Amino acid sequence: MRRVRPGTTASRGGDRAAGEERALTSVTAGDRFPGGEAHDLPRLWHVTLSVSGEPTPVAELRRSLEQLAHDHPFLLTSRYAEDHAEIRYWEEARDLHDAAAVALRLWGEHRQTAGLPPWEIVGLEVIDRPTYQQRVAAGYGPVLATPVGVHPF
Repeated sequence: MRRVRPGTTASRGGDRAAGEERALTSVTAGDRFPGGEAHDLPRLWHVTLSVSGEPTPVAELRRSLEQLAHDHPFLLTSRYAEDHAEIRYWEEARDLHDAAAVALRLWGEHRQTAGLPPWEIVGLEVIDRPTYQQRVAAGYGPVLATPVGVHPF
């Protein structure tokens, strides 16, 4: 690998004539992909996290999920039964990998502070905003009348 000092040019083989040089350029955060879509800028991702485990008293579970909603203000809806729950919310992240990583840590990181049961994550769906909107428009998304908050299944 040949190193080049800033402000100088580097020569490359290939189609260029011998001795022809090319100026080095840099790529800045927020540059756009050929389709015009910005990369490295945060986007909205719709997350559905499913958890389950040993039965827990529903009153205690509801209290824990309400505390989670208070601790994590982007929480949209939680549905629960004594042995499973589903949490839906919007996450702002650079890409799907970042949004999924945050979602996979959500339950464990808030388990102590919210008093969540020691359940395991059994499902995760992360989709971008346009896909979410397409599903809703096609009638495959969550019911629009689903109230925000914590509700039993």
